[in-house]
Amino acid sequence: MSRAEKADDAAAGWVIRRENGDWSEIDQAAFDAWLSASDGNKAAYWRLKHSWKEADRIGALGIEAAPAGPRRSLARYWIPAVLAASLVAAIWIASVPSNWGSSAPEPAVATYEARVGERKNIALADGSRVELNTHSAIRATSTSGRREVWLDNGEAYFEVRHDPQRPFVVHAGARTVTVLGTKFSVRRDGKDVSVSVVEGRVRIDELSDADDRPASTTTITGGMSAISDGRSTLVTQRSDERVESALAWRDGMLNFDQTTLADAAAEFSRYHRRPIVVTDEGAAGIRIGGTFQASNVEAFARLLRDAYGLHVEIAPDAIKISS
Repeated sequence: MSRAEKADDAAAGWVIRRENGDWSEIDQAAFDAWLSASDGNKAAYWRLKHSWKEADRIGALGIEAAPAGPRRSLARYWIPAVLAASLVAAIWIASVPSNWGSSAPEPAVATYEARVGERKNIALADGSRVELNTHSAIRATSTSGRREVWLDNGEAYFEVRHDPQRPFVVHAGARTVTVLGTKFSVRRDGKDVSVSVVEGRVRIDELSDADDRPASTTTITGGMSAISDGRSTLVTQRSDERVESALAWRDGMLNFDQTTLADAAAEFSRYHRRPIVVTDEGAAGIRIGGTFQASNVEAFARLLRDAYGLHVEIAPDAIKISS
């Protein structure tokens, strides 16, 4: 079976599962990963989804592709619906330019990763540069009309080479960040995404679950940050100092400003295989500030002991902090 045939088969399965209505967050994550894996997957899915919609229109004209009313189980009607869809698809494909279905090779996708405690500088094929923070991974590809990066986890700083003919798009969960040429960072923590712009202008789109079109759009410029939590996006006022603080990791430093010890410990733990564990609520709620070396977690723990009188237990598997 060819790669295109495998993509078509997988796309058919995704169309059925999405239309059935029994769709979970796990399903969405798996679907996003499959869709992002290659342009061939995207083309197969949208081609089949388009055909499926056209099959519904045929049914409305009297050709029974599926019973009327809500689709309770598309799997039951897959064979007749596909026959109708195939007819429409054949007409539709015949109407597009003949080179649309050419067997041009899919663009290569490069994968880059920074391990825990590591930072990595990367030169992309288009001349743009990326700096990966600790425990981060991206995939990147470039074509004649588009440059794309998928931030699978972690944080990355981008210096994008200006190219008005080829937008540079960063995919981070349900958000996409689109630019032509600028300097910015993107951080992804599960579904939460934050973007900080050093210079230039970026557009942040939240994708709709229904049809994969933008549900909302936010534009920010140099000195601004946007923090997305679920379906909400908070844009900060212009503050170059705030953006510089968010990017202190590029110099191996962490900046805290009235940050709870629980949050500071979690941030430090991103850089070490031996985490900081705050064992009680009293210590967890202490507010701290200052600049600390990300690689020296034991020095941070000693400062907590000396400045706040906290109890510090340094063990091989964890550093435990308590009141």
